[in-house]
Amino acid sequence: MKKLLFILIATLLAGCTNITIQPSPATAGDDMYVHFLNVGQGDSILLETPNGKFMLIDGGMKGEGENVVEYLRNQGVERLEYVVATHPDADHIGGLVSVLNSISIKNFIDSGKVHTSQTYEEMITLIADKNIPYIVPKAGEKISLDSDVDIQVLSSNKEASDNNEASIVLKVTYGDVSFLLTGDAGIDMEQELMQTQNVQATILKSGHHGSNTSSSPAFIEAVNPEAAILSYGQDNKYGHPHFEVIESLKQAGSKIYGTAEAGNIVVVTDGVEYDIQAKEWTGIGATSSVALPKTTGNVEIVAKDLHKELVTIQNSGAEAVNINGWQLVSIEGNQVFQFPNITIQPGKSIQVSSGPDAQETNITLKWTTKPIWLNSGDKAQLLNAKGEIVSEFE
Repeated sequence: MKKLLFILIATLLAGCTNITIQPSPATAGDDMYVHFLNVGQGDSILLETPNGKFMLIDGGMKGEGENVVEYLRNQGVERLEYVVATHPDADHIGGLVSVLNSISIKNFIDSGKVHTSQTYEEMITLIADKNIPYIVPKAGEKISLDSDVDIQVLSSNKEASDNNEASIVLKVTYGDVSFLLTGDAGIDMEQELMQTQNVQATILKSGHHGSNTSSSPAFIEAVNPEAAILSYGQDNKYGHPHFEVIESLKQAGSKIYGTAEAGNIVVVTDGVEYDIQAKEWTGIGATSSVALPKTTGNVEIVAKDLHKELVTIQNSGAEAVNINGWQLVSIEGNQVFQFPNITIQPGKSIQVSSGPDAQETNITLKWTTKPIWLNSGDKAQLLNAKGEIVSEFE
């Protein structure tokens, strides 16, 4: 499969279209619409410029594809000037398969990050079969969609070791109003963006569905958003959006909106003022957006090596904590390790080992010789004896 993908991508790149550098935006006047679609645990954003041109950024999971197509048609979309796949995760590109099969597309912008999933292969094959110009952008380039709207690529890295870090990050500016669309960019990429780009924006689409692997306090402070959009699924198993992100946004004075609660969120702006056509976020469907229990000391997961199958749990408090009956949970596989009668002293840590090389030592507990942690990403949760979540680690 991988060889076939490289052949398909090489064919697409052979006819690769360069992104046109567009002039600076003119004086604002007519309305621009930015639609944040409710696609569950995923991302999909429709941009409608003042001159009536459309660009779609991501399409949610594959099962959401028909809903995305229906929404586009209800908005009068007959052709998309650009479709952007920020990175190859299924919750971003899955629905684009239906879009490719249903809507005329002039240009396709992709991170260039190769993935071996069936969904990615299907998407790349459709682009090639339909002879759609295939673009892999570079940071600093601009997308020519509307002379009044400045769309700049702040980041795009096809060589990134992680899908999320390959995310195409876009800044869309219309007059005095700007949108920062971050895909699933993580904290490391945010740090790089702060050092190399102007990330200040009126409205932030929070990275990675409100996960604490994105939206660091420093980044939110640099963006200084008046409003933030959280795109996530109701009662999702990842606990998005995370409490830390919500607190950072509140601290920055940002209004918060979530697709799980509000549904489709539409922002309309004339380039001077803007209106967000949705109710503000209250926390419904966000199980992790509440303060974690304070009754269990300062015991938390501080490290997780997915390849070595090793999780480190530390007591950073001033008192010893007995963790008899506590649980370590692998969210993806819903697998549970039950802790024996053991006490972690202040400042000390223990490890839980699994997989073929699992071992038992004086500081390491052996779970099983079977693989537990999904290498592509698997959140860990630590639960106390009452079943309360006391720590989470992506």
